[in-house]
Amino acid sequence: MYSRLEVASSGENHFTDYARWRLLVNDGGRHTWHYLRTDEECKAWPQTALDKYWLGLDTELPDLPPAKDAFEAARNGYECYKNLQADDGHWPGDYGGPMFLLPGLVIGSYVTGMGFKEEERLEMIRYLFNRAHPVDGGWGIHIEGESSCFGTGLNYVALRILGVDADHPVCLKARACLHKLGGAAAIPAWGKFWLALLNVYDWEGVNPVPPELWLLPEWLPFHPHRWWIHTRTPYVPMSYLYGIRFTFPENDLVRDLRQEIYTQNYYSIYWPDQRNNVCKVDLYSPHSRLYDAINVVLSAYEQCSVPPLRKIALENAYKLVVYEDENTGYQTLGPVSKMFNLVARAHVEGPESHAYKMHEIKRQDFMWVGEDGMRMRGTNGSQLWDLGFITQALVETGLAKLDENKESLLSALQWLEQAQIRENPKHYETSYRHTTKGAWGFSTKEQGYTVSDCTGEGLKTVLYLQHHLDFTPNLISDRRMFDAVDVLLTMQNAGGGFASYELIRGPKFLEWLNPAEVFGDIMVEYAYPECTTSVITCLATFRKIYPEYRTNDIERTIQDAITYLHAAQKPEGVWHGSWGICFTYATQFALESLSLVGETYETSESSRRACEFLIGKQRADGGWGESYKSCETSIWVEHKNTQVIQTCWAVMALMYAKYPHPDPIERAVRLVMSRQLPNGSWPQEAIEGIFNKTCAISYPNFKFSFTVWMLGKAHWYLKELKEGKGVTNG
Repeated sequence: MYSRLEVASSGENHFTDYARWRLLVNDGGRHTWHYLRTDEECKAWPQTALDKYWLGLDTELPDLPPAKDAFEAARNGYECYKNLQADDGHWPGDYGGPMFLLPGLVIGSYVTGMGFKEEERLEMIRYLFNRAHPVDGGWGIHIEGESSCFGTGLNYVALRILGVDADHPVCLKARACLHKLGGAAAIPAWGKFWLALLNVYDWEGVNPVPPELWLLPEWLPFHPHRWWIHTRTPYVPMSYLYGIRFTFPENDLVRDLRQEIYTQNYYSIYWPDQRNNVCKVDLYSPHSRLYDAINVVLSAYEQCSVPPLRKIALENAYKLVVYEDENTGYQTLGPVSKMFNLVARAHVEGPESHAYKMHEIKRQDFMWVGEDGMRMRGTNGSQLWDLGFITQALVETGLAKLDENKESLLSALQWLEQAQIRENPKHYETSYRHTTKGAWGFSTKEQGYTVSDCTGEGLKTVLYLQHHLDFTPNLISDRRMFDAVDVLLTMQNAGGGFASYELIRGPKFLEWLNPAEVFGDIMVEYAYPECTTSVITCLATFRKIYPEYRTNDIERTIQDAITYLHAAQKPEGVWHGSWGICFTYATQFALESLSLVGETYETSESSRRACEFLIGKQRADGGWGESYKSCETSIWVEHKNTQVIQTCWAVMALMYAKYPHPDPIERAVRLVMSRQLPNGSWPQEAIEGIFNKTCAISYPNFKFSFTVWMLGKAHWYLKELKEGKGVTNG
């Protein structure tokens, strides 16, 4: 199952025949890659342009006539992008970037006896080879990050499990890097946990994760149900696995790894001293004194835990694991909880169980093949998110009215219709979930989580397609759109802002209990400018079409949200992005929202300051370039290269604010057009997204949606400026 593999010294060339990979899209947007081993299979299932594009092969798409203006460039961009639309109407794509996900996939599968096809193992190995740092051989927390103990330790172990020899050149170099970083004893908390499951790190070196926390009274401000959803959901199975001290049986590989990943003899390590031993390179959020003090108390409790109480706590935690699996069709919230849930379910129910088999099936949804190999994505995809932006772009630019694009948009509307979540989860209140009836999630209906900005963008897209175009049917009824509005109106927090998945449930002091060390702001929900603005723009669009529905509630919600936006504006005039990089991303959405209530460059000090800040950051070549480091430091950090997508975001911001001077926009348009490829696409540049301050994540479809959007809007915007007409938005 995990036999030794002979592989090349680098991942420069494919380890498998890329002409045999196929992407299957079905069941409401599931993405699974399949390797065809026979010529007969390949003939029966030909590769498409969609397959070839994501594999980095020649798509054989024709060169398009050179664009004479921005609108033609936008038209060419969508002419190419249409070929990447799946038959069901959405646009599949990669959602990789984090480098701690693939090791979880590999370790979790290994310890539960769940194998991979050889071709999958080979391309996972190749991906890790290609993503190793070219100088020191390590891996960072994400594909553009500096080598860290977290990334290097886990990915080294993943390579060894997948079948790479310890004396392979890539492993030799990575092991030297790991030792320079202090060895696996200095790996951060999540790394310690994965290694303990594998039995190459002792549980005595892991800070306590007691399942009894879930038995505490729910009114307590620190009860786990008040934590942010991406923290509490993984910690449910983690608490179960910690409570039973799950340990993979010792074998030759385990014994070898114990000797390879430490800087001293494994059996001489005093493990309690390693609990707070974290490599300085990894340490973004140091432990608070309060957290360390609580761990002392919990460690003492672990020495004398009450067996009947532990048994009840474990049963309760396991029940929550089951609820999460059943609520999400075994997709779970994300890849970390996915694999921890698998280990828990496999331990309790075994490899012949329904749960095990379903986890194996849905595991495929996270495994994505790209030109550099196979990685694990940050969710089962970004289906709704990508569809929303490109369809809105087509409507706002006028491209939607071209006959050549109508079929594509009808297909997109059909996908949107089936993607709306029309009921609450099976285990609703018992699994501490926010209402989902009427919502759209980030990826698919099956995954089943309400997200505020995804619901906002989903509803806005439906409104655009059904009410701004004359050729689309009303697939989504008024009542279903009202359901979406009802969900959004339940999600506004005190202060007017909107968080991501649910209301803010816990006090900010819970950040003093952040156990992860490598991330920031993970313990509770926060209001985000990006989430808030998606709701504002959606509700503002909605009330123009349905002015009688919950009129006062919508007006109050928008006004409170605008108040939040003003409060969230940084002194220098822009907004900090928490989901995209960084100030250009959040500021475009903020200025769109302000424009919808009449605040523009000419009428609003807030809008004027934002525009002036952005103009001050424009480069000599006409573009903008911002590093992911901006998100870590909360101050603007220049990227070494100008970035097309950030240039588009900055120009969109200027246009939303009705910036009156054409020169900066014209220069940016020329830059974006100059980088367009002959077939209408754009090359991949730097990573686009971010989460939890430190981890960048890829949104490769943005290079189509925001380029098409900006160029198409800029064409008409500049035309109106030159004709001396007042500029309108939308």
